[in-house]
Amino acid sequence: MYIIIRNMNLEIRRLFDFPYNQLKKNPDIKVFNTKYDGKWVSETITTFVEKFNLLSKALLEIGVQKGDKISITTDRNRTEWHLMDYAIQQVGAVSVPIYPTISDADLRYICKQSEIKYSFVSNEELYKTMLEVKETTPTLQEIYTFDTVSNAKSIHDLLEIGQKSTKEAALEAVKATVQNGDLATIIYTSGTTGNPKGVMLSHQNLISNSLEAVNFVPEGYRVTLSFLPICHVFERMATYCYMHDGVETYFAESIDKLAENAKEVQPHLMTVVPRLLEKIYDKIIVKAQELSLPKRIIFKWALRVANKYEPYTEQNSFYLWRLKVARKLVFSKWQEALGGRIKGLICGSAPMAPNLIRIFMAAGLPILEGYGMTEASPIIAGAKLEKGAYEVGTCGRIMPNMEVKFAEDGEILAKGDNIMMGYYKEPQLTEEAFDSEGFFKTGDIGNLTSLGLLKITDRKKEIFKTSGGKYVAPQMIESLMKTSQFIEQAMVVGAGEKMPCAFILPEFEYIKKWITHKGLNIDITSKKAIVGSKEVIERIQRAIDEINLELGNWEQIKKFVLVPDDWTIESGLVTPTLKLRRKLILEKYRPQYEKMYGRA
Repeated sequence: MYIIIRNMNLEIRRLFDFPYNQLKKNPDIKVFNTKYDGKWVSETITTFVEKFNLLSKALLEIGVQKGDKISITTDRNRTEWHLMDYAIQQVGAVSVPIYPTISDADLRYICKQSEIKYSFVSNEELYKTMLEVKETTPTLQEIYTFDTVSNAKSIHDLLEIGQKSTKEAALEAVKATVQNGDLATIIYTSGTTGNPKGVMLSHQNLISNSLEAVNFVPEGYRVTLSFLPICHVFERMATYCYMHDGVETYFAESIDKLAENAKEVQPHLMTVVPRLLEKIYDKIIVKAQELSLPKRIIFKWALRVANKYEPYTEQNSFYLWRLKVARKLVFSKWQEALGGRIKGLICGSAPMAPNLIRIFMAAGLPILEGYGMTEASPIIAGAKLEKGAYEVGTCGRIMPNMEVKFAEDGEILAKGDNIMMGYYKEPQLTEEAFDSEGFFKTGDIGNLTSLGLLKITDRKKEIFKTSGGKYVAPQMIESLMKTSQFIEQAMVVGAGEKMPCAFILPEFEYIKKWITHKGLNIDITSKKAIVGSKEVIERIQRAIDEINLELGNWEQIKKFVLVPDDWTIESGLVTPTLKLRRKLILEKYRPQYEKMYGRA
C-alpha cells in the first residue's frame, strides 16, 4: 500500500519524486537559499535537480549500493544537506542524519551500529571529529565535506565525478527499484537515558505525513526561514512540504542571526520550538525595562490586553478596540522584528505555555502547535488557524490518515502510514513499542477536548507518584513556572517523596536588570551571588506562590533550589531537541536534592 498524489502526471511514491514534480510545475523557483560569505546564493529547482543527479551518479561511481548507510552532519542548515539527501535517496541508499552536538560516545555508537559506509560533514571541525570516529568504525570508507577542508574530499569533488560519469542508465535503473515501502532514513533519537535508538522511516512514512501536513499550514505562504536542526525529522519533513508547495526556503546563518535574517528574507512561515519563543519573549521583556516610564506603562497595558485574548472566539467590541490599539502601539514592532509578513509559527517538540500562545497570537504572530515524534514521521496532530480547529493549550486535530485511541491510563496510541517501520537492529524494543492491535505507544498522556482537539497532559514516563500516592505531571508544572519572567528553566522532582520540589535556573538577564532597577547590593557579574541572594530567592518564591494557586495542593512546589549552571546541549543537561536530561540533572544536584528533603 502506498500514498499517491497525481500532479502534472507524476506520482509521488518516493521522496525524490517531490522535486521532479516541482520541476514540472515551476522550473525557475528558488527552492533553497544559503548565505555564503555574506551573500545569498540560490538554487532554482532546475539547477538543484541537475546537481543532485550528478551527485547520485557520483555515488554510483564510488561504489554506493542500495541499502548502504550514509551519514550527514552539518553545523547549520544549508543547501548541500538537501542535495545529498535526494542524491542518497535516488540510489536506494539510506541517510543517517546526525546532530553535530551529540556526545562522542553517542556518535561512535550511531556510526558503528548503523554501519556507516560514507559520511558527509559540513566543516573542518566535524571532519576532524569524524576522522577519529573512523578509527572505530570499520565500515566507514570515506568522509566528504561541504566546506573546503585541507586534505579532505568534498562534495565538489563528487560533482566533478558526476559530470564525467556515464552512469545515466544505471541511475535510472536503480531509481526504478526504489519502492514506496523501502527504508529511506534512520533517525536516531537522542533519548534522556541509554543508547540512542535508530528510528527507521520509509519513503511511505515521510510522504504520507508530508502530504497531510501541507493541509494544516496557512494559505498563501511563499517564503520560509529554516533554522531548526535539519537532522530532526520535524524540520526535515517541513522541507518536503515546502518542496511540494513550491516555496522558497532560506536557511538562517545561525540562531544568533535569526532576527537579522528574518528582516532580510521577510518569511511567511517558520517552524519553531517553545524554548525559542520563550527566549524571544524574555528578550522583549528585558528590553522593555529600558523604555521610558510612559512607554513601559503602555507596554505593560498591551501585555494585559494580550493575556485575555482567546483566538477564534467572540470577544466584545471594546476589547477588540483595545487589542487594535495594542497592536499598533506595541505589537507591530514584534512583527517587524520577524520581517513583518509572518502568517504562522509552527511550534513543536514540547508544550508551550498557554499565556505565551495568547500573547503571540494577540500580537499578530499566529502560533500553530502540533504534536508528534520521530516515530510518527513526525506529526500526529496539528492545529489550523480557523474556528473549531484551534484551541489554546491543545495540539489541534488528529491527522486525517491516522487512527488514535487512548489506553486505560490515558496514553495516546497511534496507527497510520506515517508510523515507523521499527527501531534499527532492535526487534525487542520494536515489539514493545506496539500494542497487540499494532498501535504505537507514544508514551504521552492526553485526551480529546469537546471540539475533538488533542490535549497533551504529560509524558507517561515522567509522571511520578509522591509517597502520599498522588500523581504529579512535571511538564505541566514546569511550563507554568517558565511563564515567570524570573525563571528560565525548571525541573520538578519528588518521585516517592512527600512533596514536589524543583530545581530552578533563573532568567539571569532579566534578574540583572531587576537588581539594577531595585538598587540592590548584589554582584550581577556573579551567577553564584545572584542565586545565593536573599532578595532574589524571596522574589522567585513570590512567583512560585502565584503559580501554586493554579495547582492542586499535592502538585504545589513546596521547596526549590536556584542553580547557577546553564542547562545547554553543550553541558549535556538537555538533548539536541532541548528536552531535559532529568536523570543527569538530578545526579548533578543530588546534594541539593537531599537537602530539600531534609536528608543532608
